[in-house]
Formats: sequence, C-alpha cells, structure tokens
Amino acid sequence: MTTAYASSSFSYADGSTELEAFVAYPSSPGASPVPVVLVAHAWAGQDAFARAQAERLASLGYIGMALDVYGKGRRGSNNDENSALMTPWMKDRAALRTRLLAAVTAARALNGADPTRVGVIGFCFGGLCALDLARANAPGLKAAVAFHGLFFPPHLGEQAPIEARILALHGYDDPLAKPELMVSFMNELTAAQADWQVHAYGGTRHAFTNPEANDAGNGLVFRQQSASRAFQAMENFLREAL
Repeated sequence: MTTAYASSSFSYADGSTELEAFVAYPSSPGASPVPVVLVAHAWAGQDAFARAQAERLASLGYIGMALDVYGKGRRGSNNDENSALMTPWMKDRAALRTRLLAAVTAARALNGADPTRVGVIGFCFGGLCALDLARANAPGLKAAVAFHGLFFPPHLGEQAPIEARILALHGYDDPLAKPELMVSFMNELTAAQADWQVHAYGGTRHAFTNPEANDAGNGLVFRQQSASRAFQAMENFLREAL
C-alpha cells in the first residue's frame, strides 16, 4: 500500500447534530471521479483504528471516509462509556438509519467522489451499521462489508430487495454473533434477494481485526491470520463491486 496523499477532518450534520468525519484521498486520484468508501466505527466511536482504515482504503485508490455516529467529540474510553454511547442506537434503529444516511450524503458530495459508486465497511457495531445501510438501499451504495459485525435485523417494516452486494467477515467463535445468528442473517439476506457472501473463520472470536483487542474474558481477541484473510477478501470484493 502507498501513503494517502491528503487526509483531514470535516464537519457534516444530521439535523442539528454536528458530526465529524475523517477523509483520506488516494495518492493518484486521476481526472475521473473515484468510488468513496465509508468506514463505520466500533462502539467507542470514531477512533485511530477507523481513521487508519480510511487511509487503507485511500491506498487502494478509493476515497476513504470514517463516519461519525455519536457526534463531534463524543467518544468512549472504557466498556461502560462505550456501551452507554452505543445502546441508544441499538434500540432506535430508525434514528441510526437516518444518522448513517447523513454520512452517505456527505460522502457522495466529497470532491472527486463518484456518487454512483459508494461502499461501506464497518467493524463490530460498525459492521451492523454497514449492513443497515445495505438494508436501507442507501443512494449510490454498491458494496457493504461487515467485519465481526452484529447481525440483529432492524425490524423497520417490510424489507425491500437489497441492491448492494454484501460481504460479512466473521469469527465462527464470536460470542456476540453465534452461528445460529449467522444462519438467521444469511436467511434474512436470501429473503431480501441480496447478492451476499459470508466468510467464517475458524478459531476466531470477536474484534479479530483489531490489534488492541485483548479481552479474552469477553471474547474480544485479535487474530492476525484471520485479519489478513479478511482484509484481502475485502480488497477483492470492493474491486469487484466498485
């Protein structure tokens, strides 16, 4: 990968709430618009890991944008704070959808972005966010990738056929999304006529892509082998879909 030539933070809004995104641009953007790929953060809020993924995407030739669900400056520093930030959004998936669609609107308006070729990747809670954008048929969305995502459906009425392609990269031993939930999720996507893939990695638990995940008691464990495979799968998938 090469280094992104430019990155910066910028404000956007959902109603009266100010949100702060981080955007990274490819080193050689060229004259034509390029796809933009959002990064949906885990339960602590937009952090260094999410921003690093935006830069990873820029190194692959996309505009990478780390979105913000919680609001500018709202971040968690421990499990209790993280849970307090995430839980209201898990309980109100309609509000979450609106918040996520605001990020898509901001991403599609970025300088040099192709508004007809939008992707999203997400981690943990952010994986659920990525899947919710696919369920919403967000404008321009062509690809959604969930890394160790949560599979709970939003229950927002009848699901229209899902237009974006979906890839879920999942630890088979993830205690937050056990195999039966994974199967239920696959059945949901099948009923929605989605073009979907699920890659399940053996011996792999939750948060397996994050080198700082070291809470075995709660099932959060980094696993380099699975992370490498998952990121390669993401690259292949985005190349095909975008």
